[in-house]
Amino acid sequence: MQFTDEVNWTLSDFIIGGVLLFGTGLLYELVFRKVKKNSFRIVISAAVLLAFLLIWAELAVGIFGTPLGGN
Repeated sequence: MQFTDEVNWTLSDFIIGGVLLFGTGLLYELVFRKVKKNSFRIVISAAVLLAFLLIWAELAVGIFGTPLGGN
C-alpha cells in the first residue's frame, strides 16, 4: 500500500493477519512446552504450519471457494 495501489488492506485485514500469526506462535509454544517426544513435536508442528498456510491462502486468494476467501 505504501509502494503500490495493487495491495489494498483494510484495518480488519491487519488485525486478522496479526491474530493468525500470534495464534500460530502461541500454538507452537504450547506444543513445545507440553509435548515431550520430539517425533510428536515435529508432526504436530508440521500440522500447525500446514493449517496456518492453508488458512492464510484461503483468506488471501480463496483456494477453497469459501465466502471468507479473497477475490
